[in-house]
Amino acid sequence: MTLKLDYEWHLRELMALRGMYSTTDLRPLLIERDVNLSASQVYRLVTEKPERLSMKTLMALIDILGCRMEELLEPVQATAPLRRTADAADTGEAVERGVGSFRPRRARVARDPQ
Repeated sequence: MTLKLDYEWHLRELMALRGMYSTTDLRPLLIERDVNLSASQVYRLVTEKPERLSMKTLMALIDILGCRMEELLEPVQATAPLRRTADAADTGEAVERGVGSFRPRRARVARDPQ
């Protein structure tokens, strides 16, 4: 089975270590390196884990922060999604979950007496 990989994004932590506590601190530094992102794009870049990132932006961040790529992007093993397990509801037993004693009854289809 192939190992599934993910990554941890450490931009916010690296910015804090270098005394940059606001996303507005980063934008002019990116513009100096010819990376023109809007204020909202820079905010999302700092606060969220990006799904896509241009190499130019990545190299500008590495230059601004004076770090290595491994410090900014840490590869990690992806966690498997939680699987639903069988419970009493799946086995047909009546279970009261959040509706009290008002549980629907299974309909019985009767044949037409003709």
